[in-house]
Amino acid sequence: MANIKSQIKRNHQNEKRRLNNRNVRGSARTAVNQARAAFEEGAPETKEAVLKAISALDKAAEKGVIHKNNAARRKGRLMKKLASFKPAEASAEAPKAKKASK
Repeated sequence: MANIKSQIKRNHQNEKRRLNNRNVRGSARTAVNQARAAFEEGAPETKEAVLKAISALDKAAEKGVIHKNNAARRKGRLMKKLASFKPAEASAEAPKAKKASK
């Protein structure tokens, strides 16, 4: 345990920051996991889940909890997956559109 007053204060600050960072990092991780789960299910709200995850990653990077390049990498992976997910959704809807036009 620290004896110096300034170090005692620094330890309190570090503990507070650690807990705050943990909450922010955890919420970002949860949002990303929910987005991945939406991809697995093929849920219609997948885009909203991805946007929520991107927002959480941006907030974490802005606060310095995760590095900005780490956030960018994760966002890029999600967007790449979302882009490849959309054509599968559109191809499933395309035959319906053709039937309706006949």
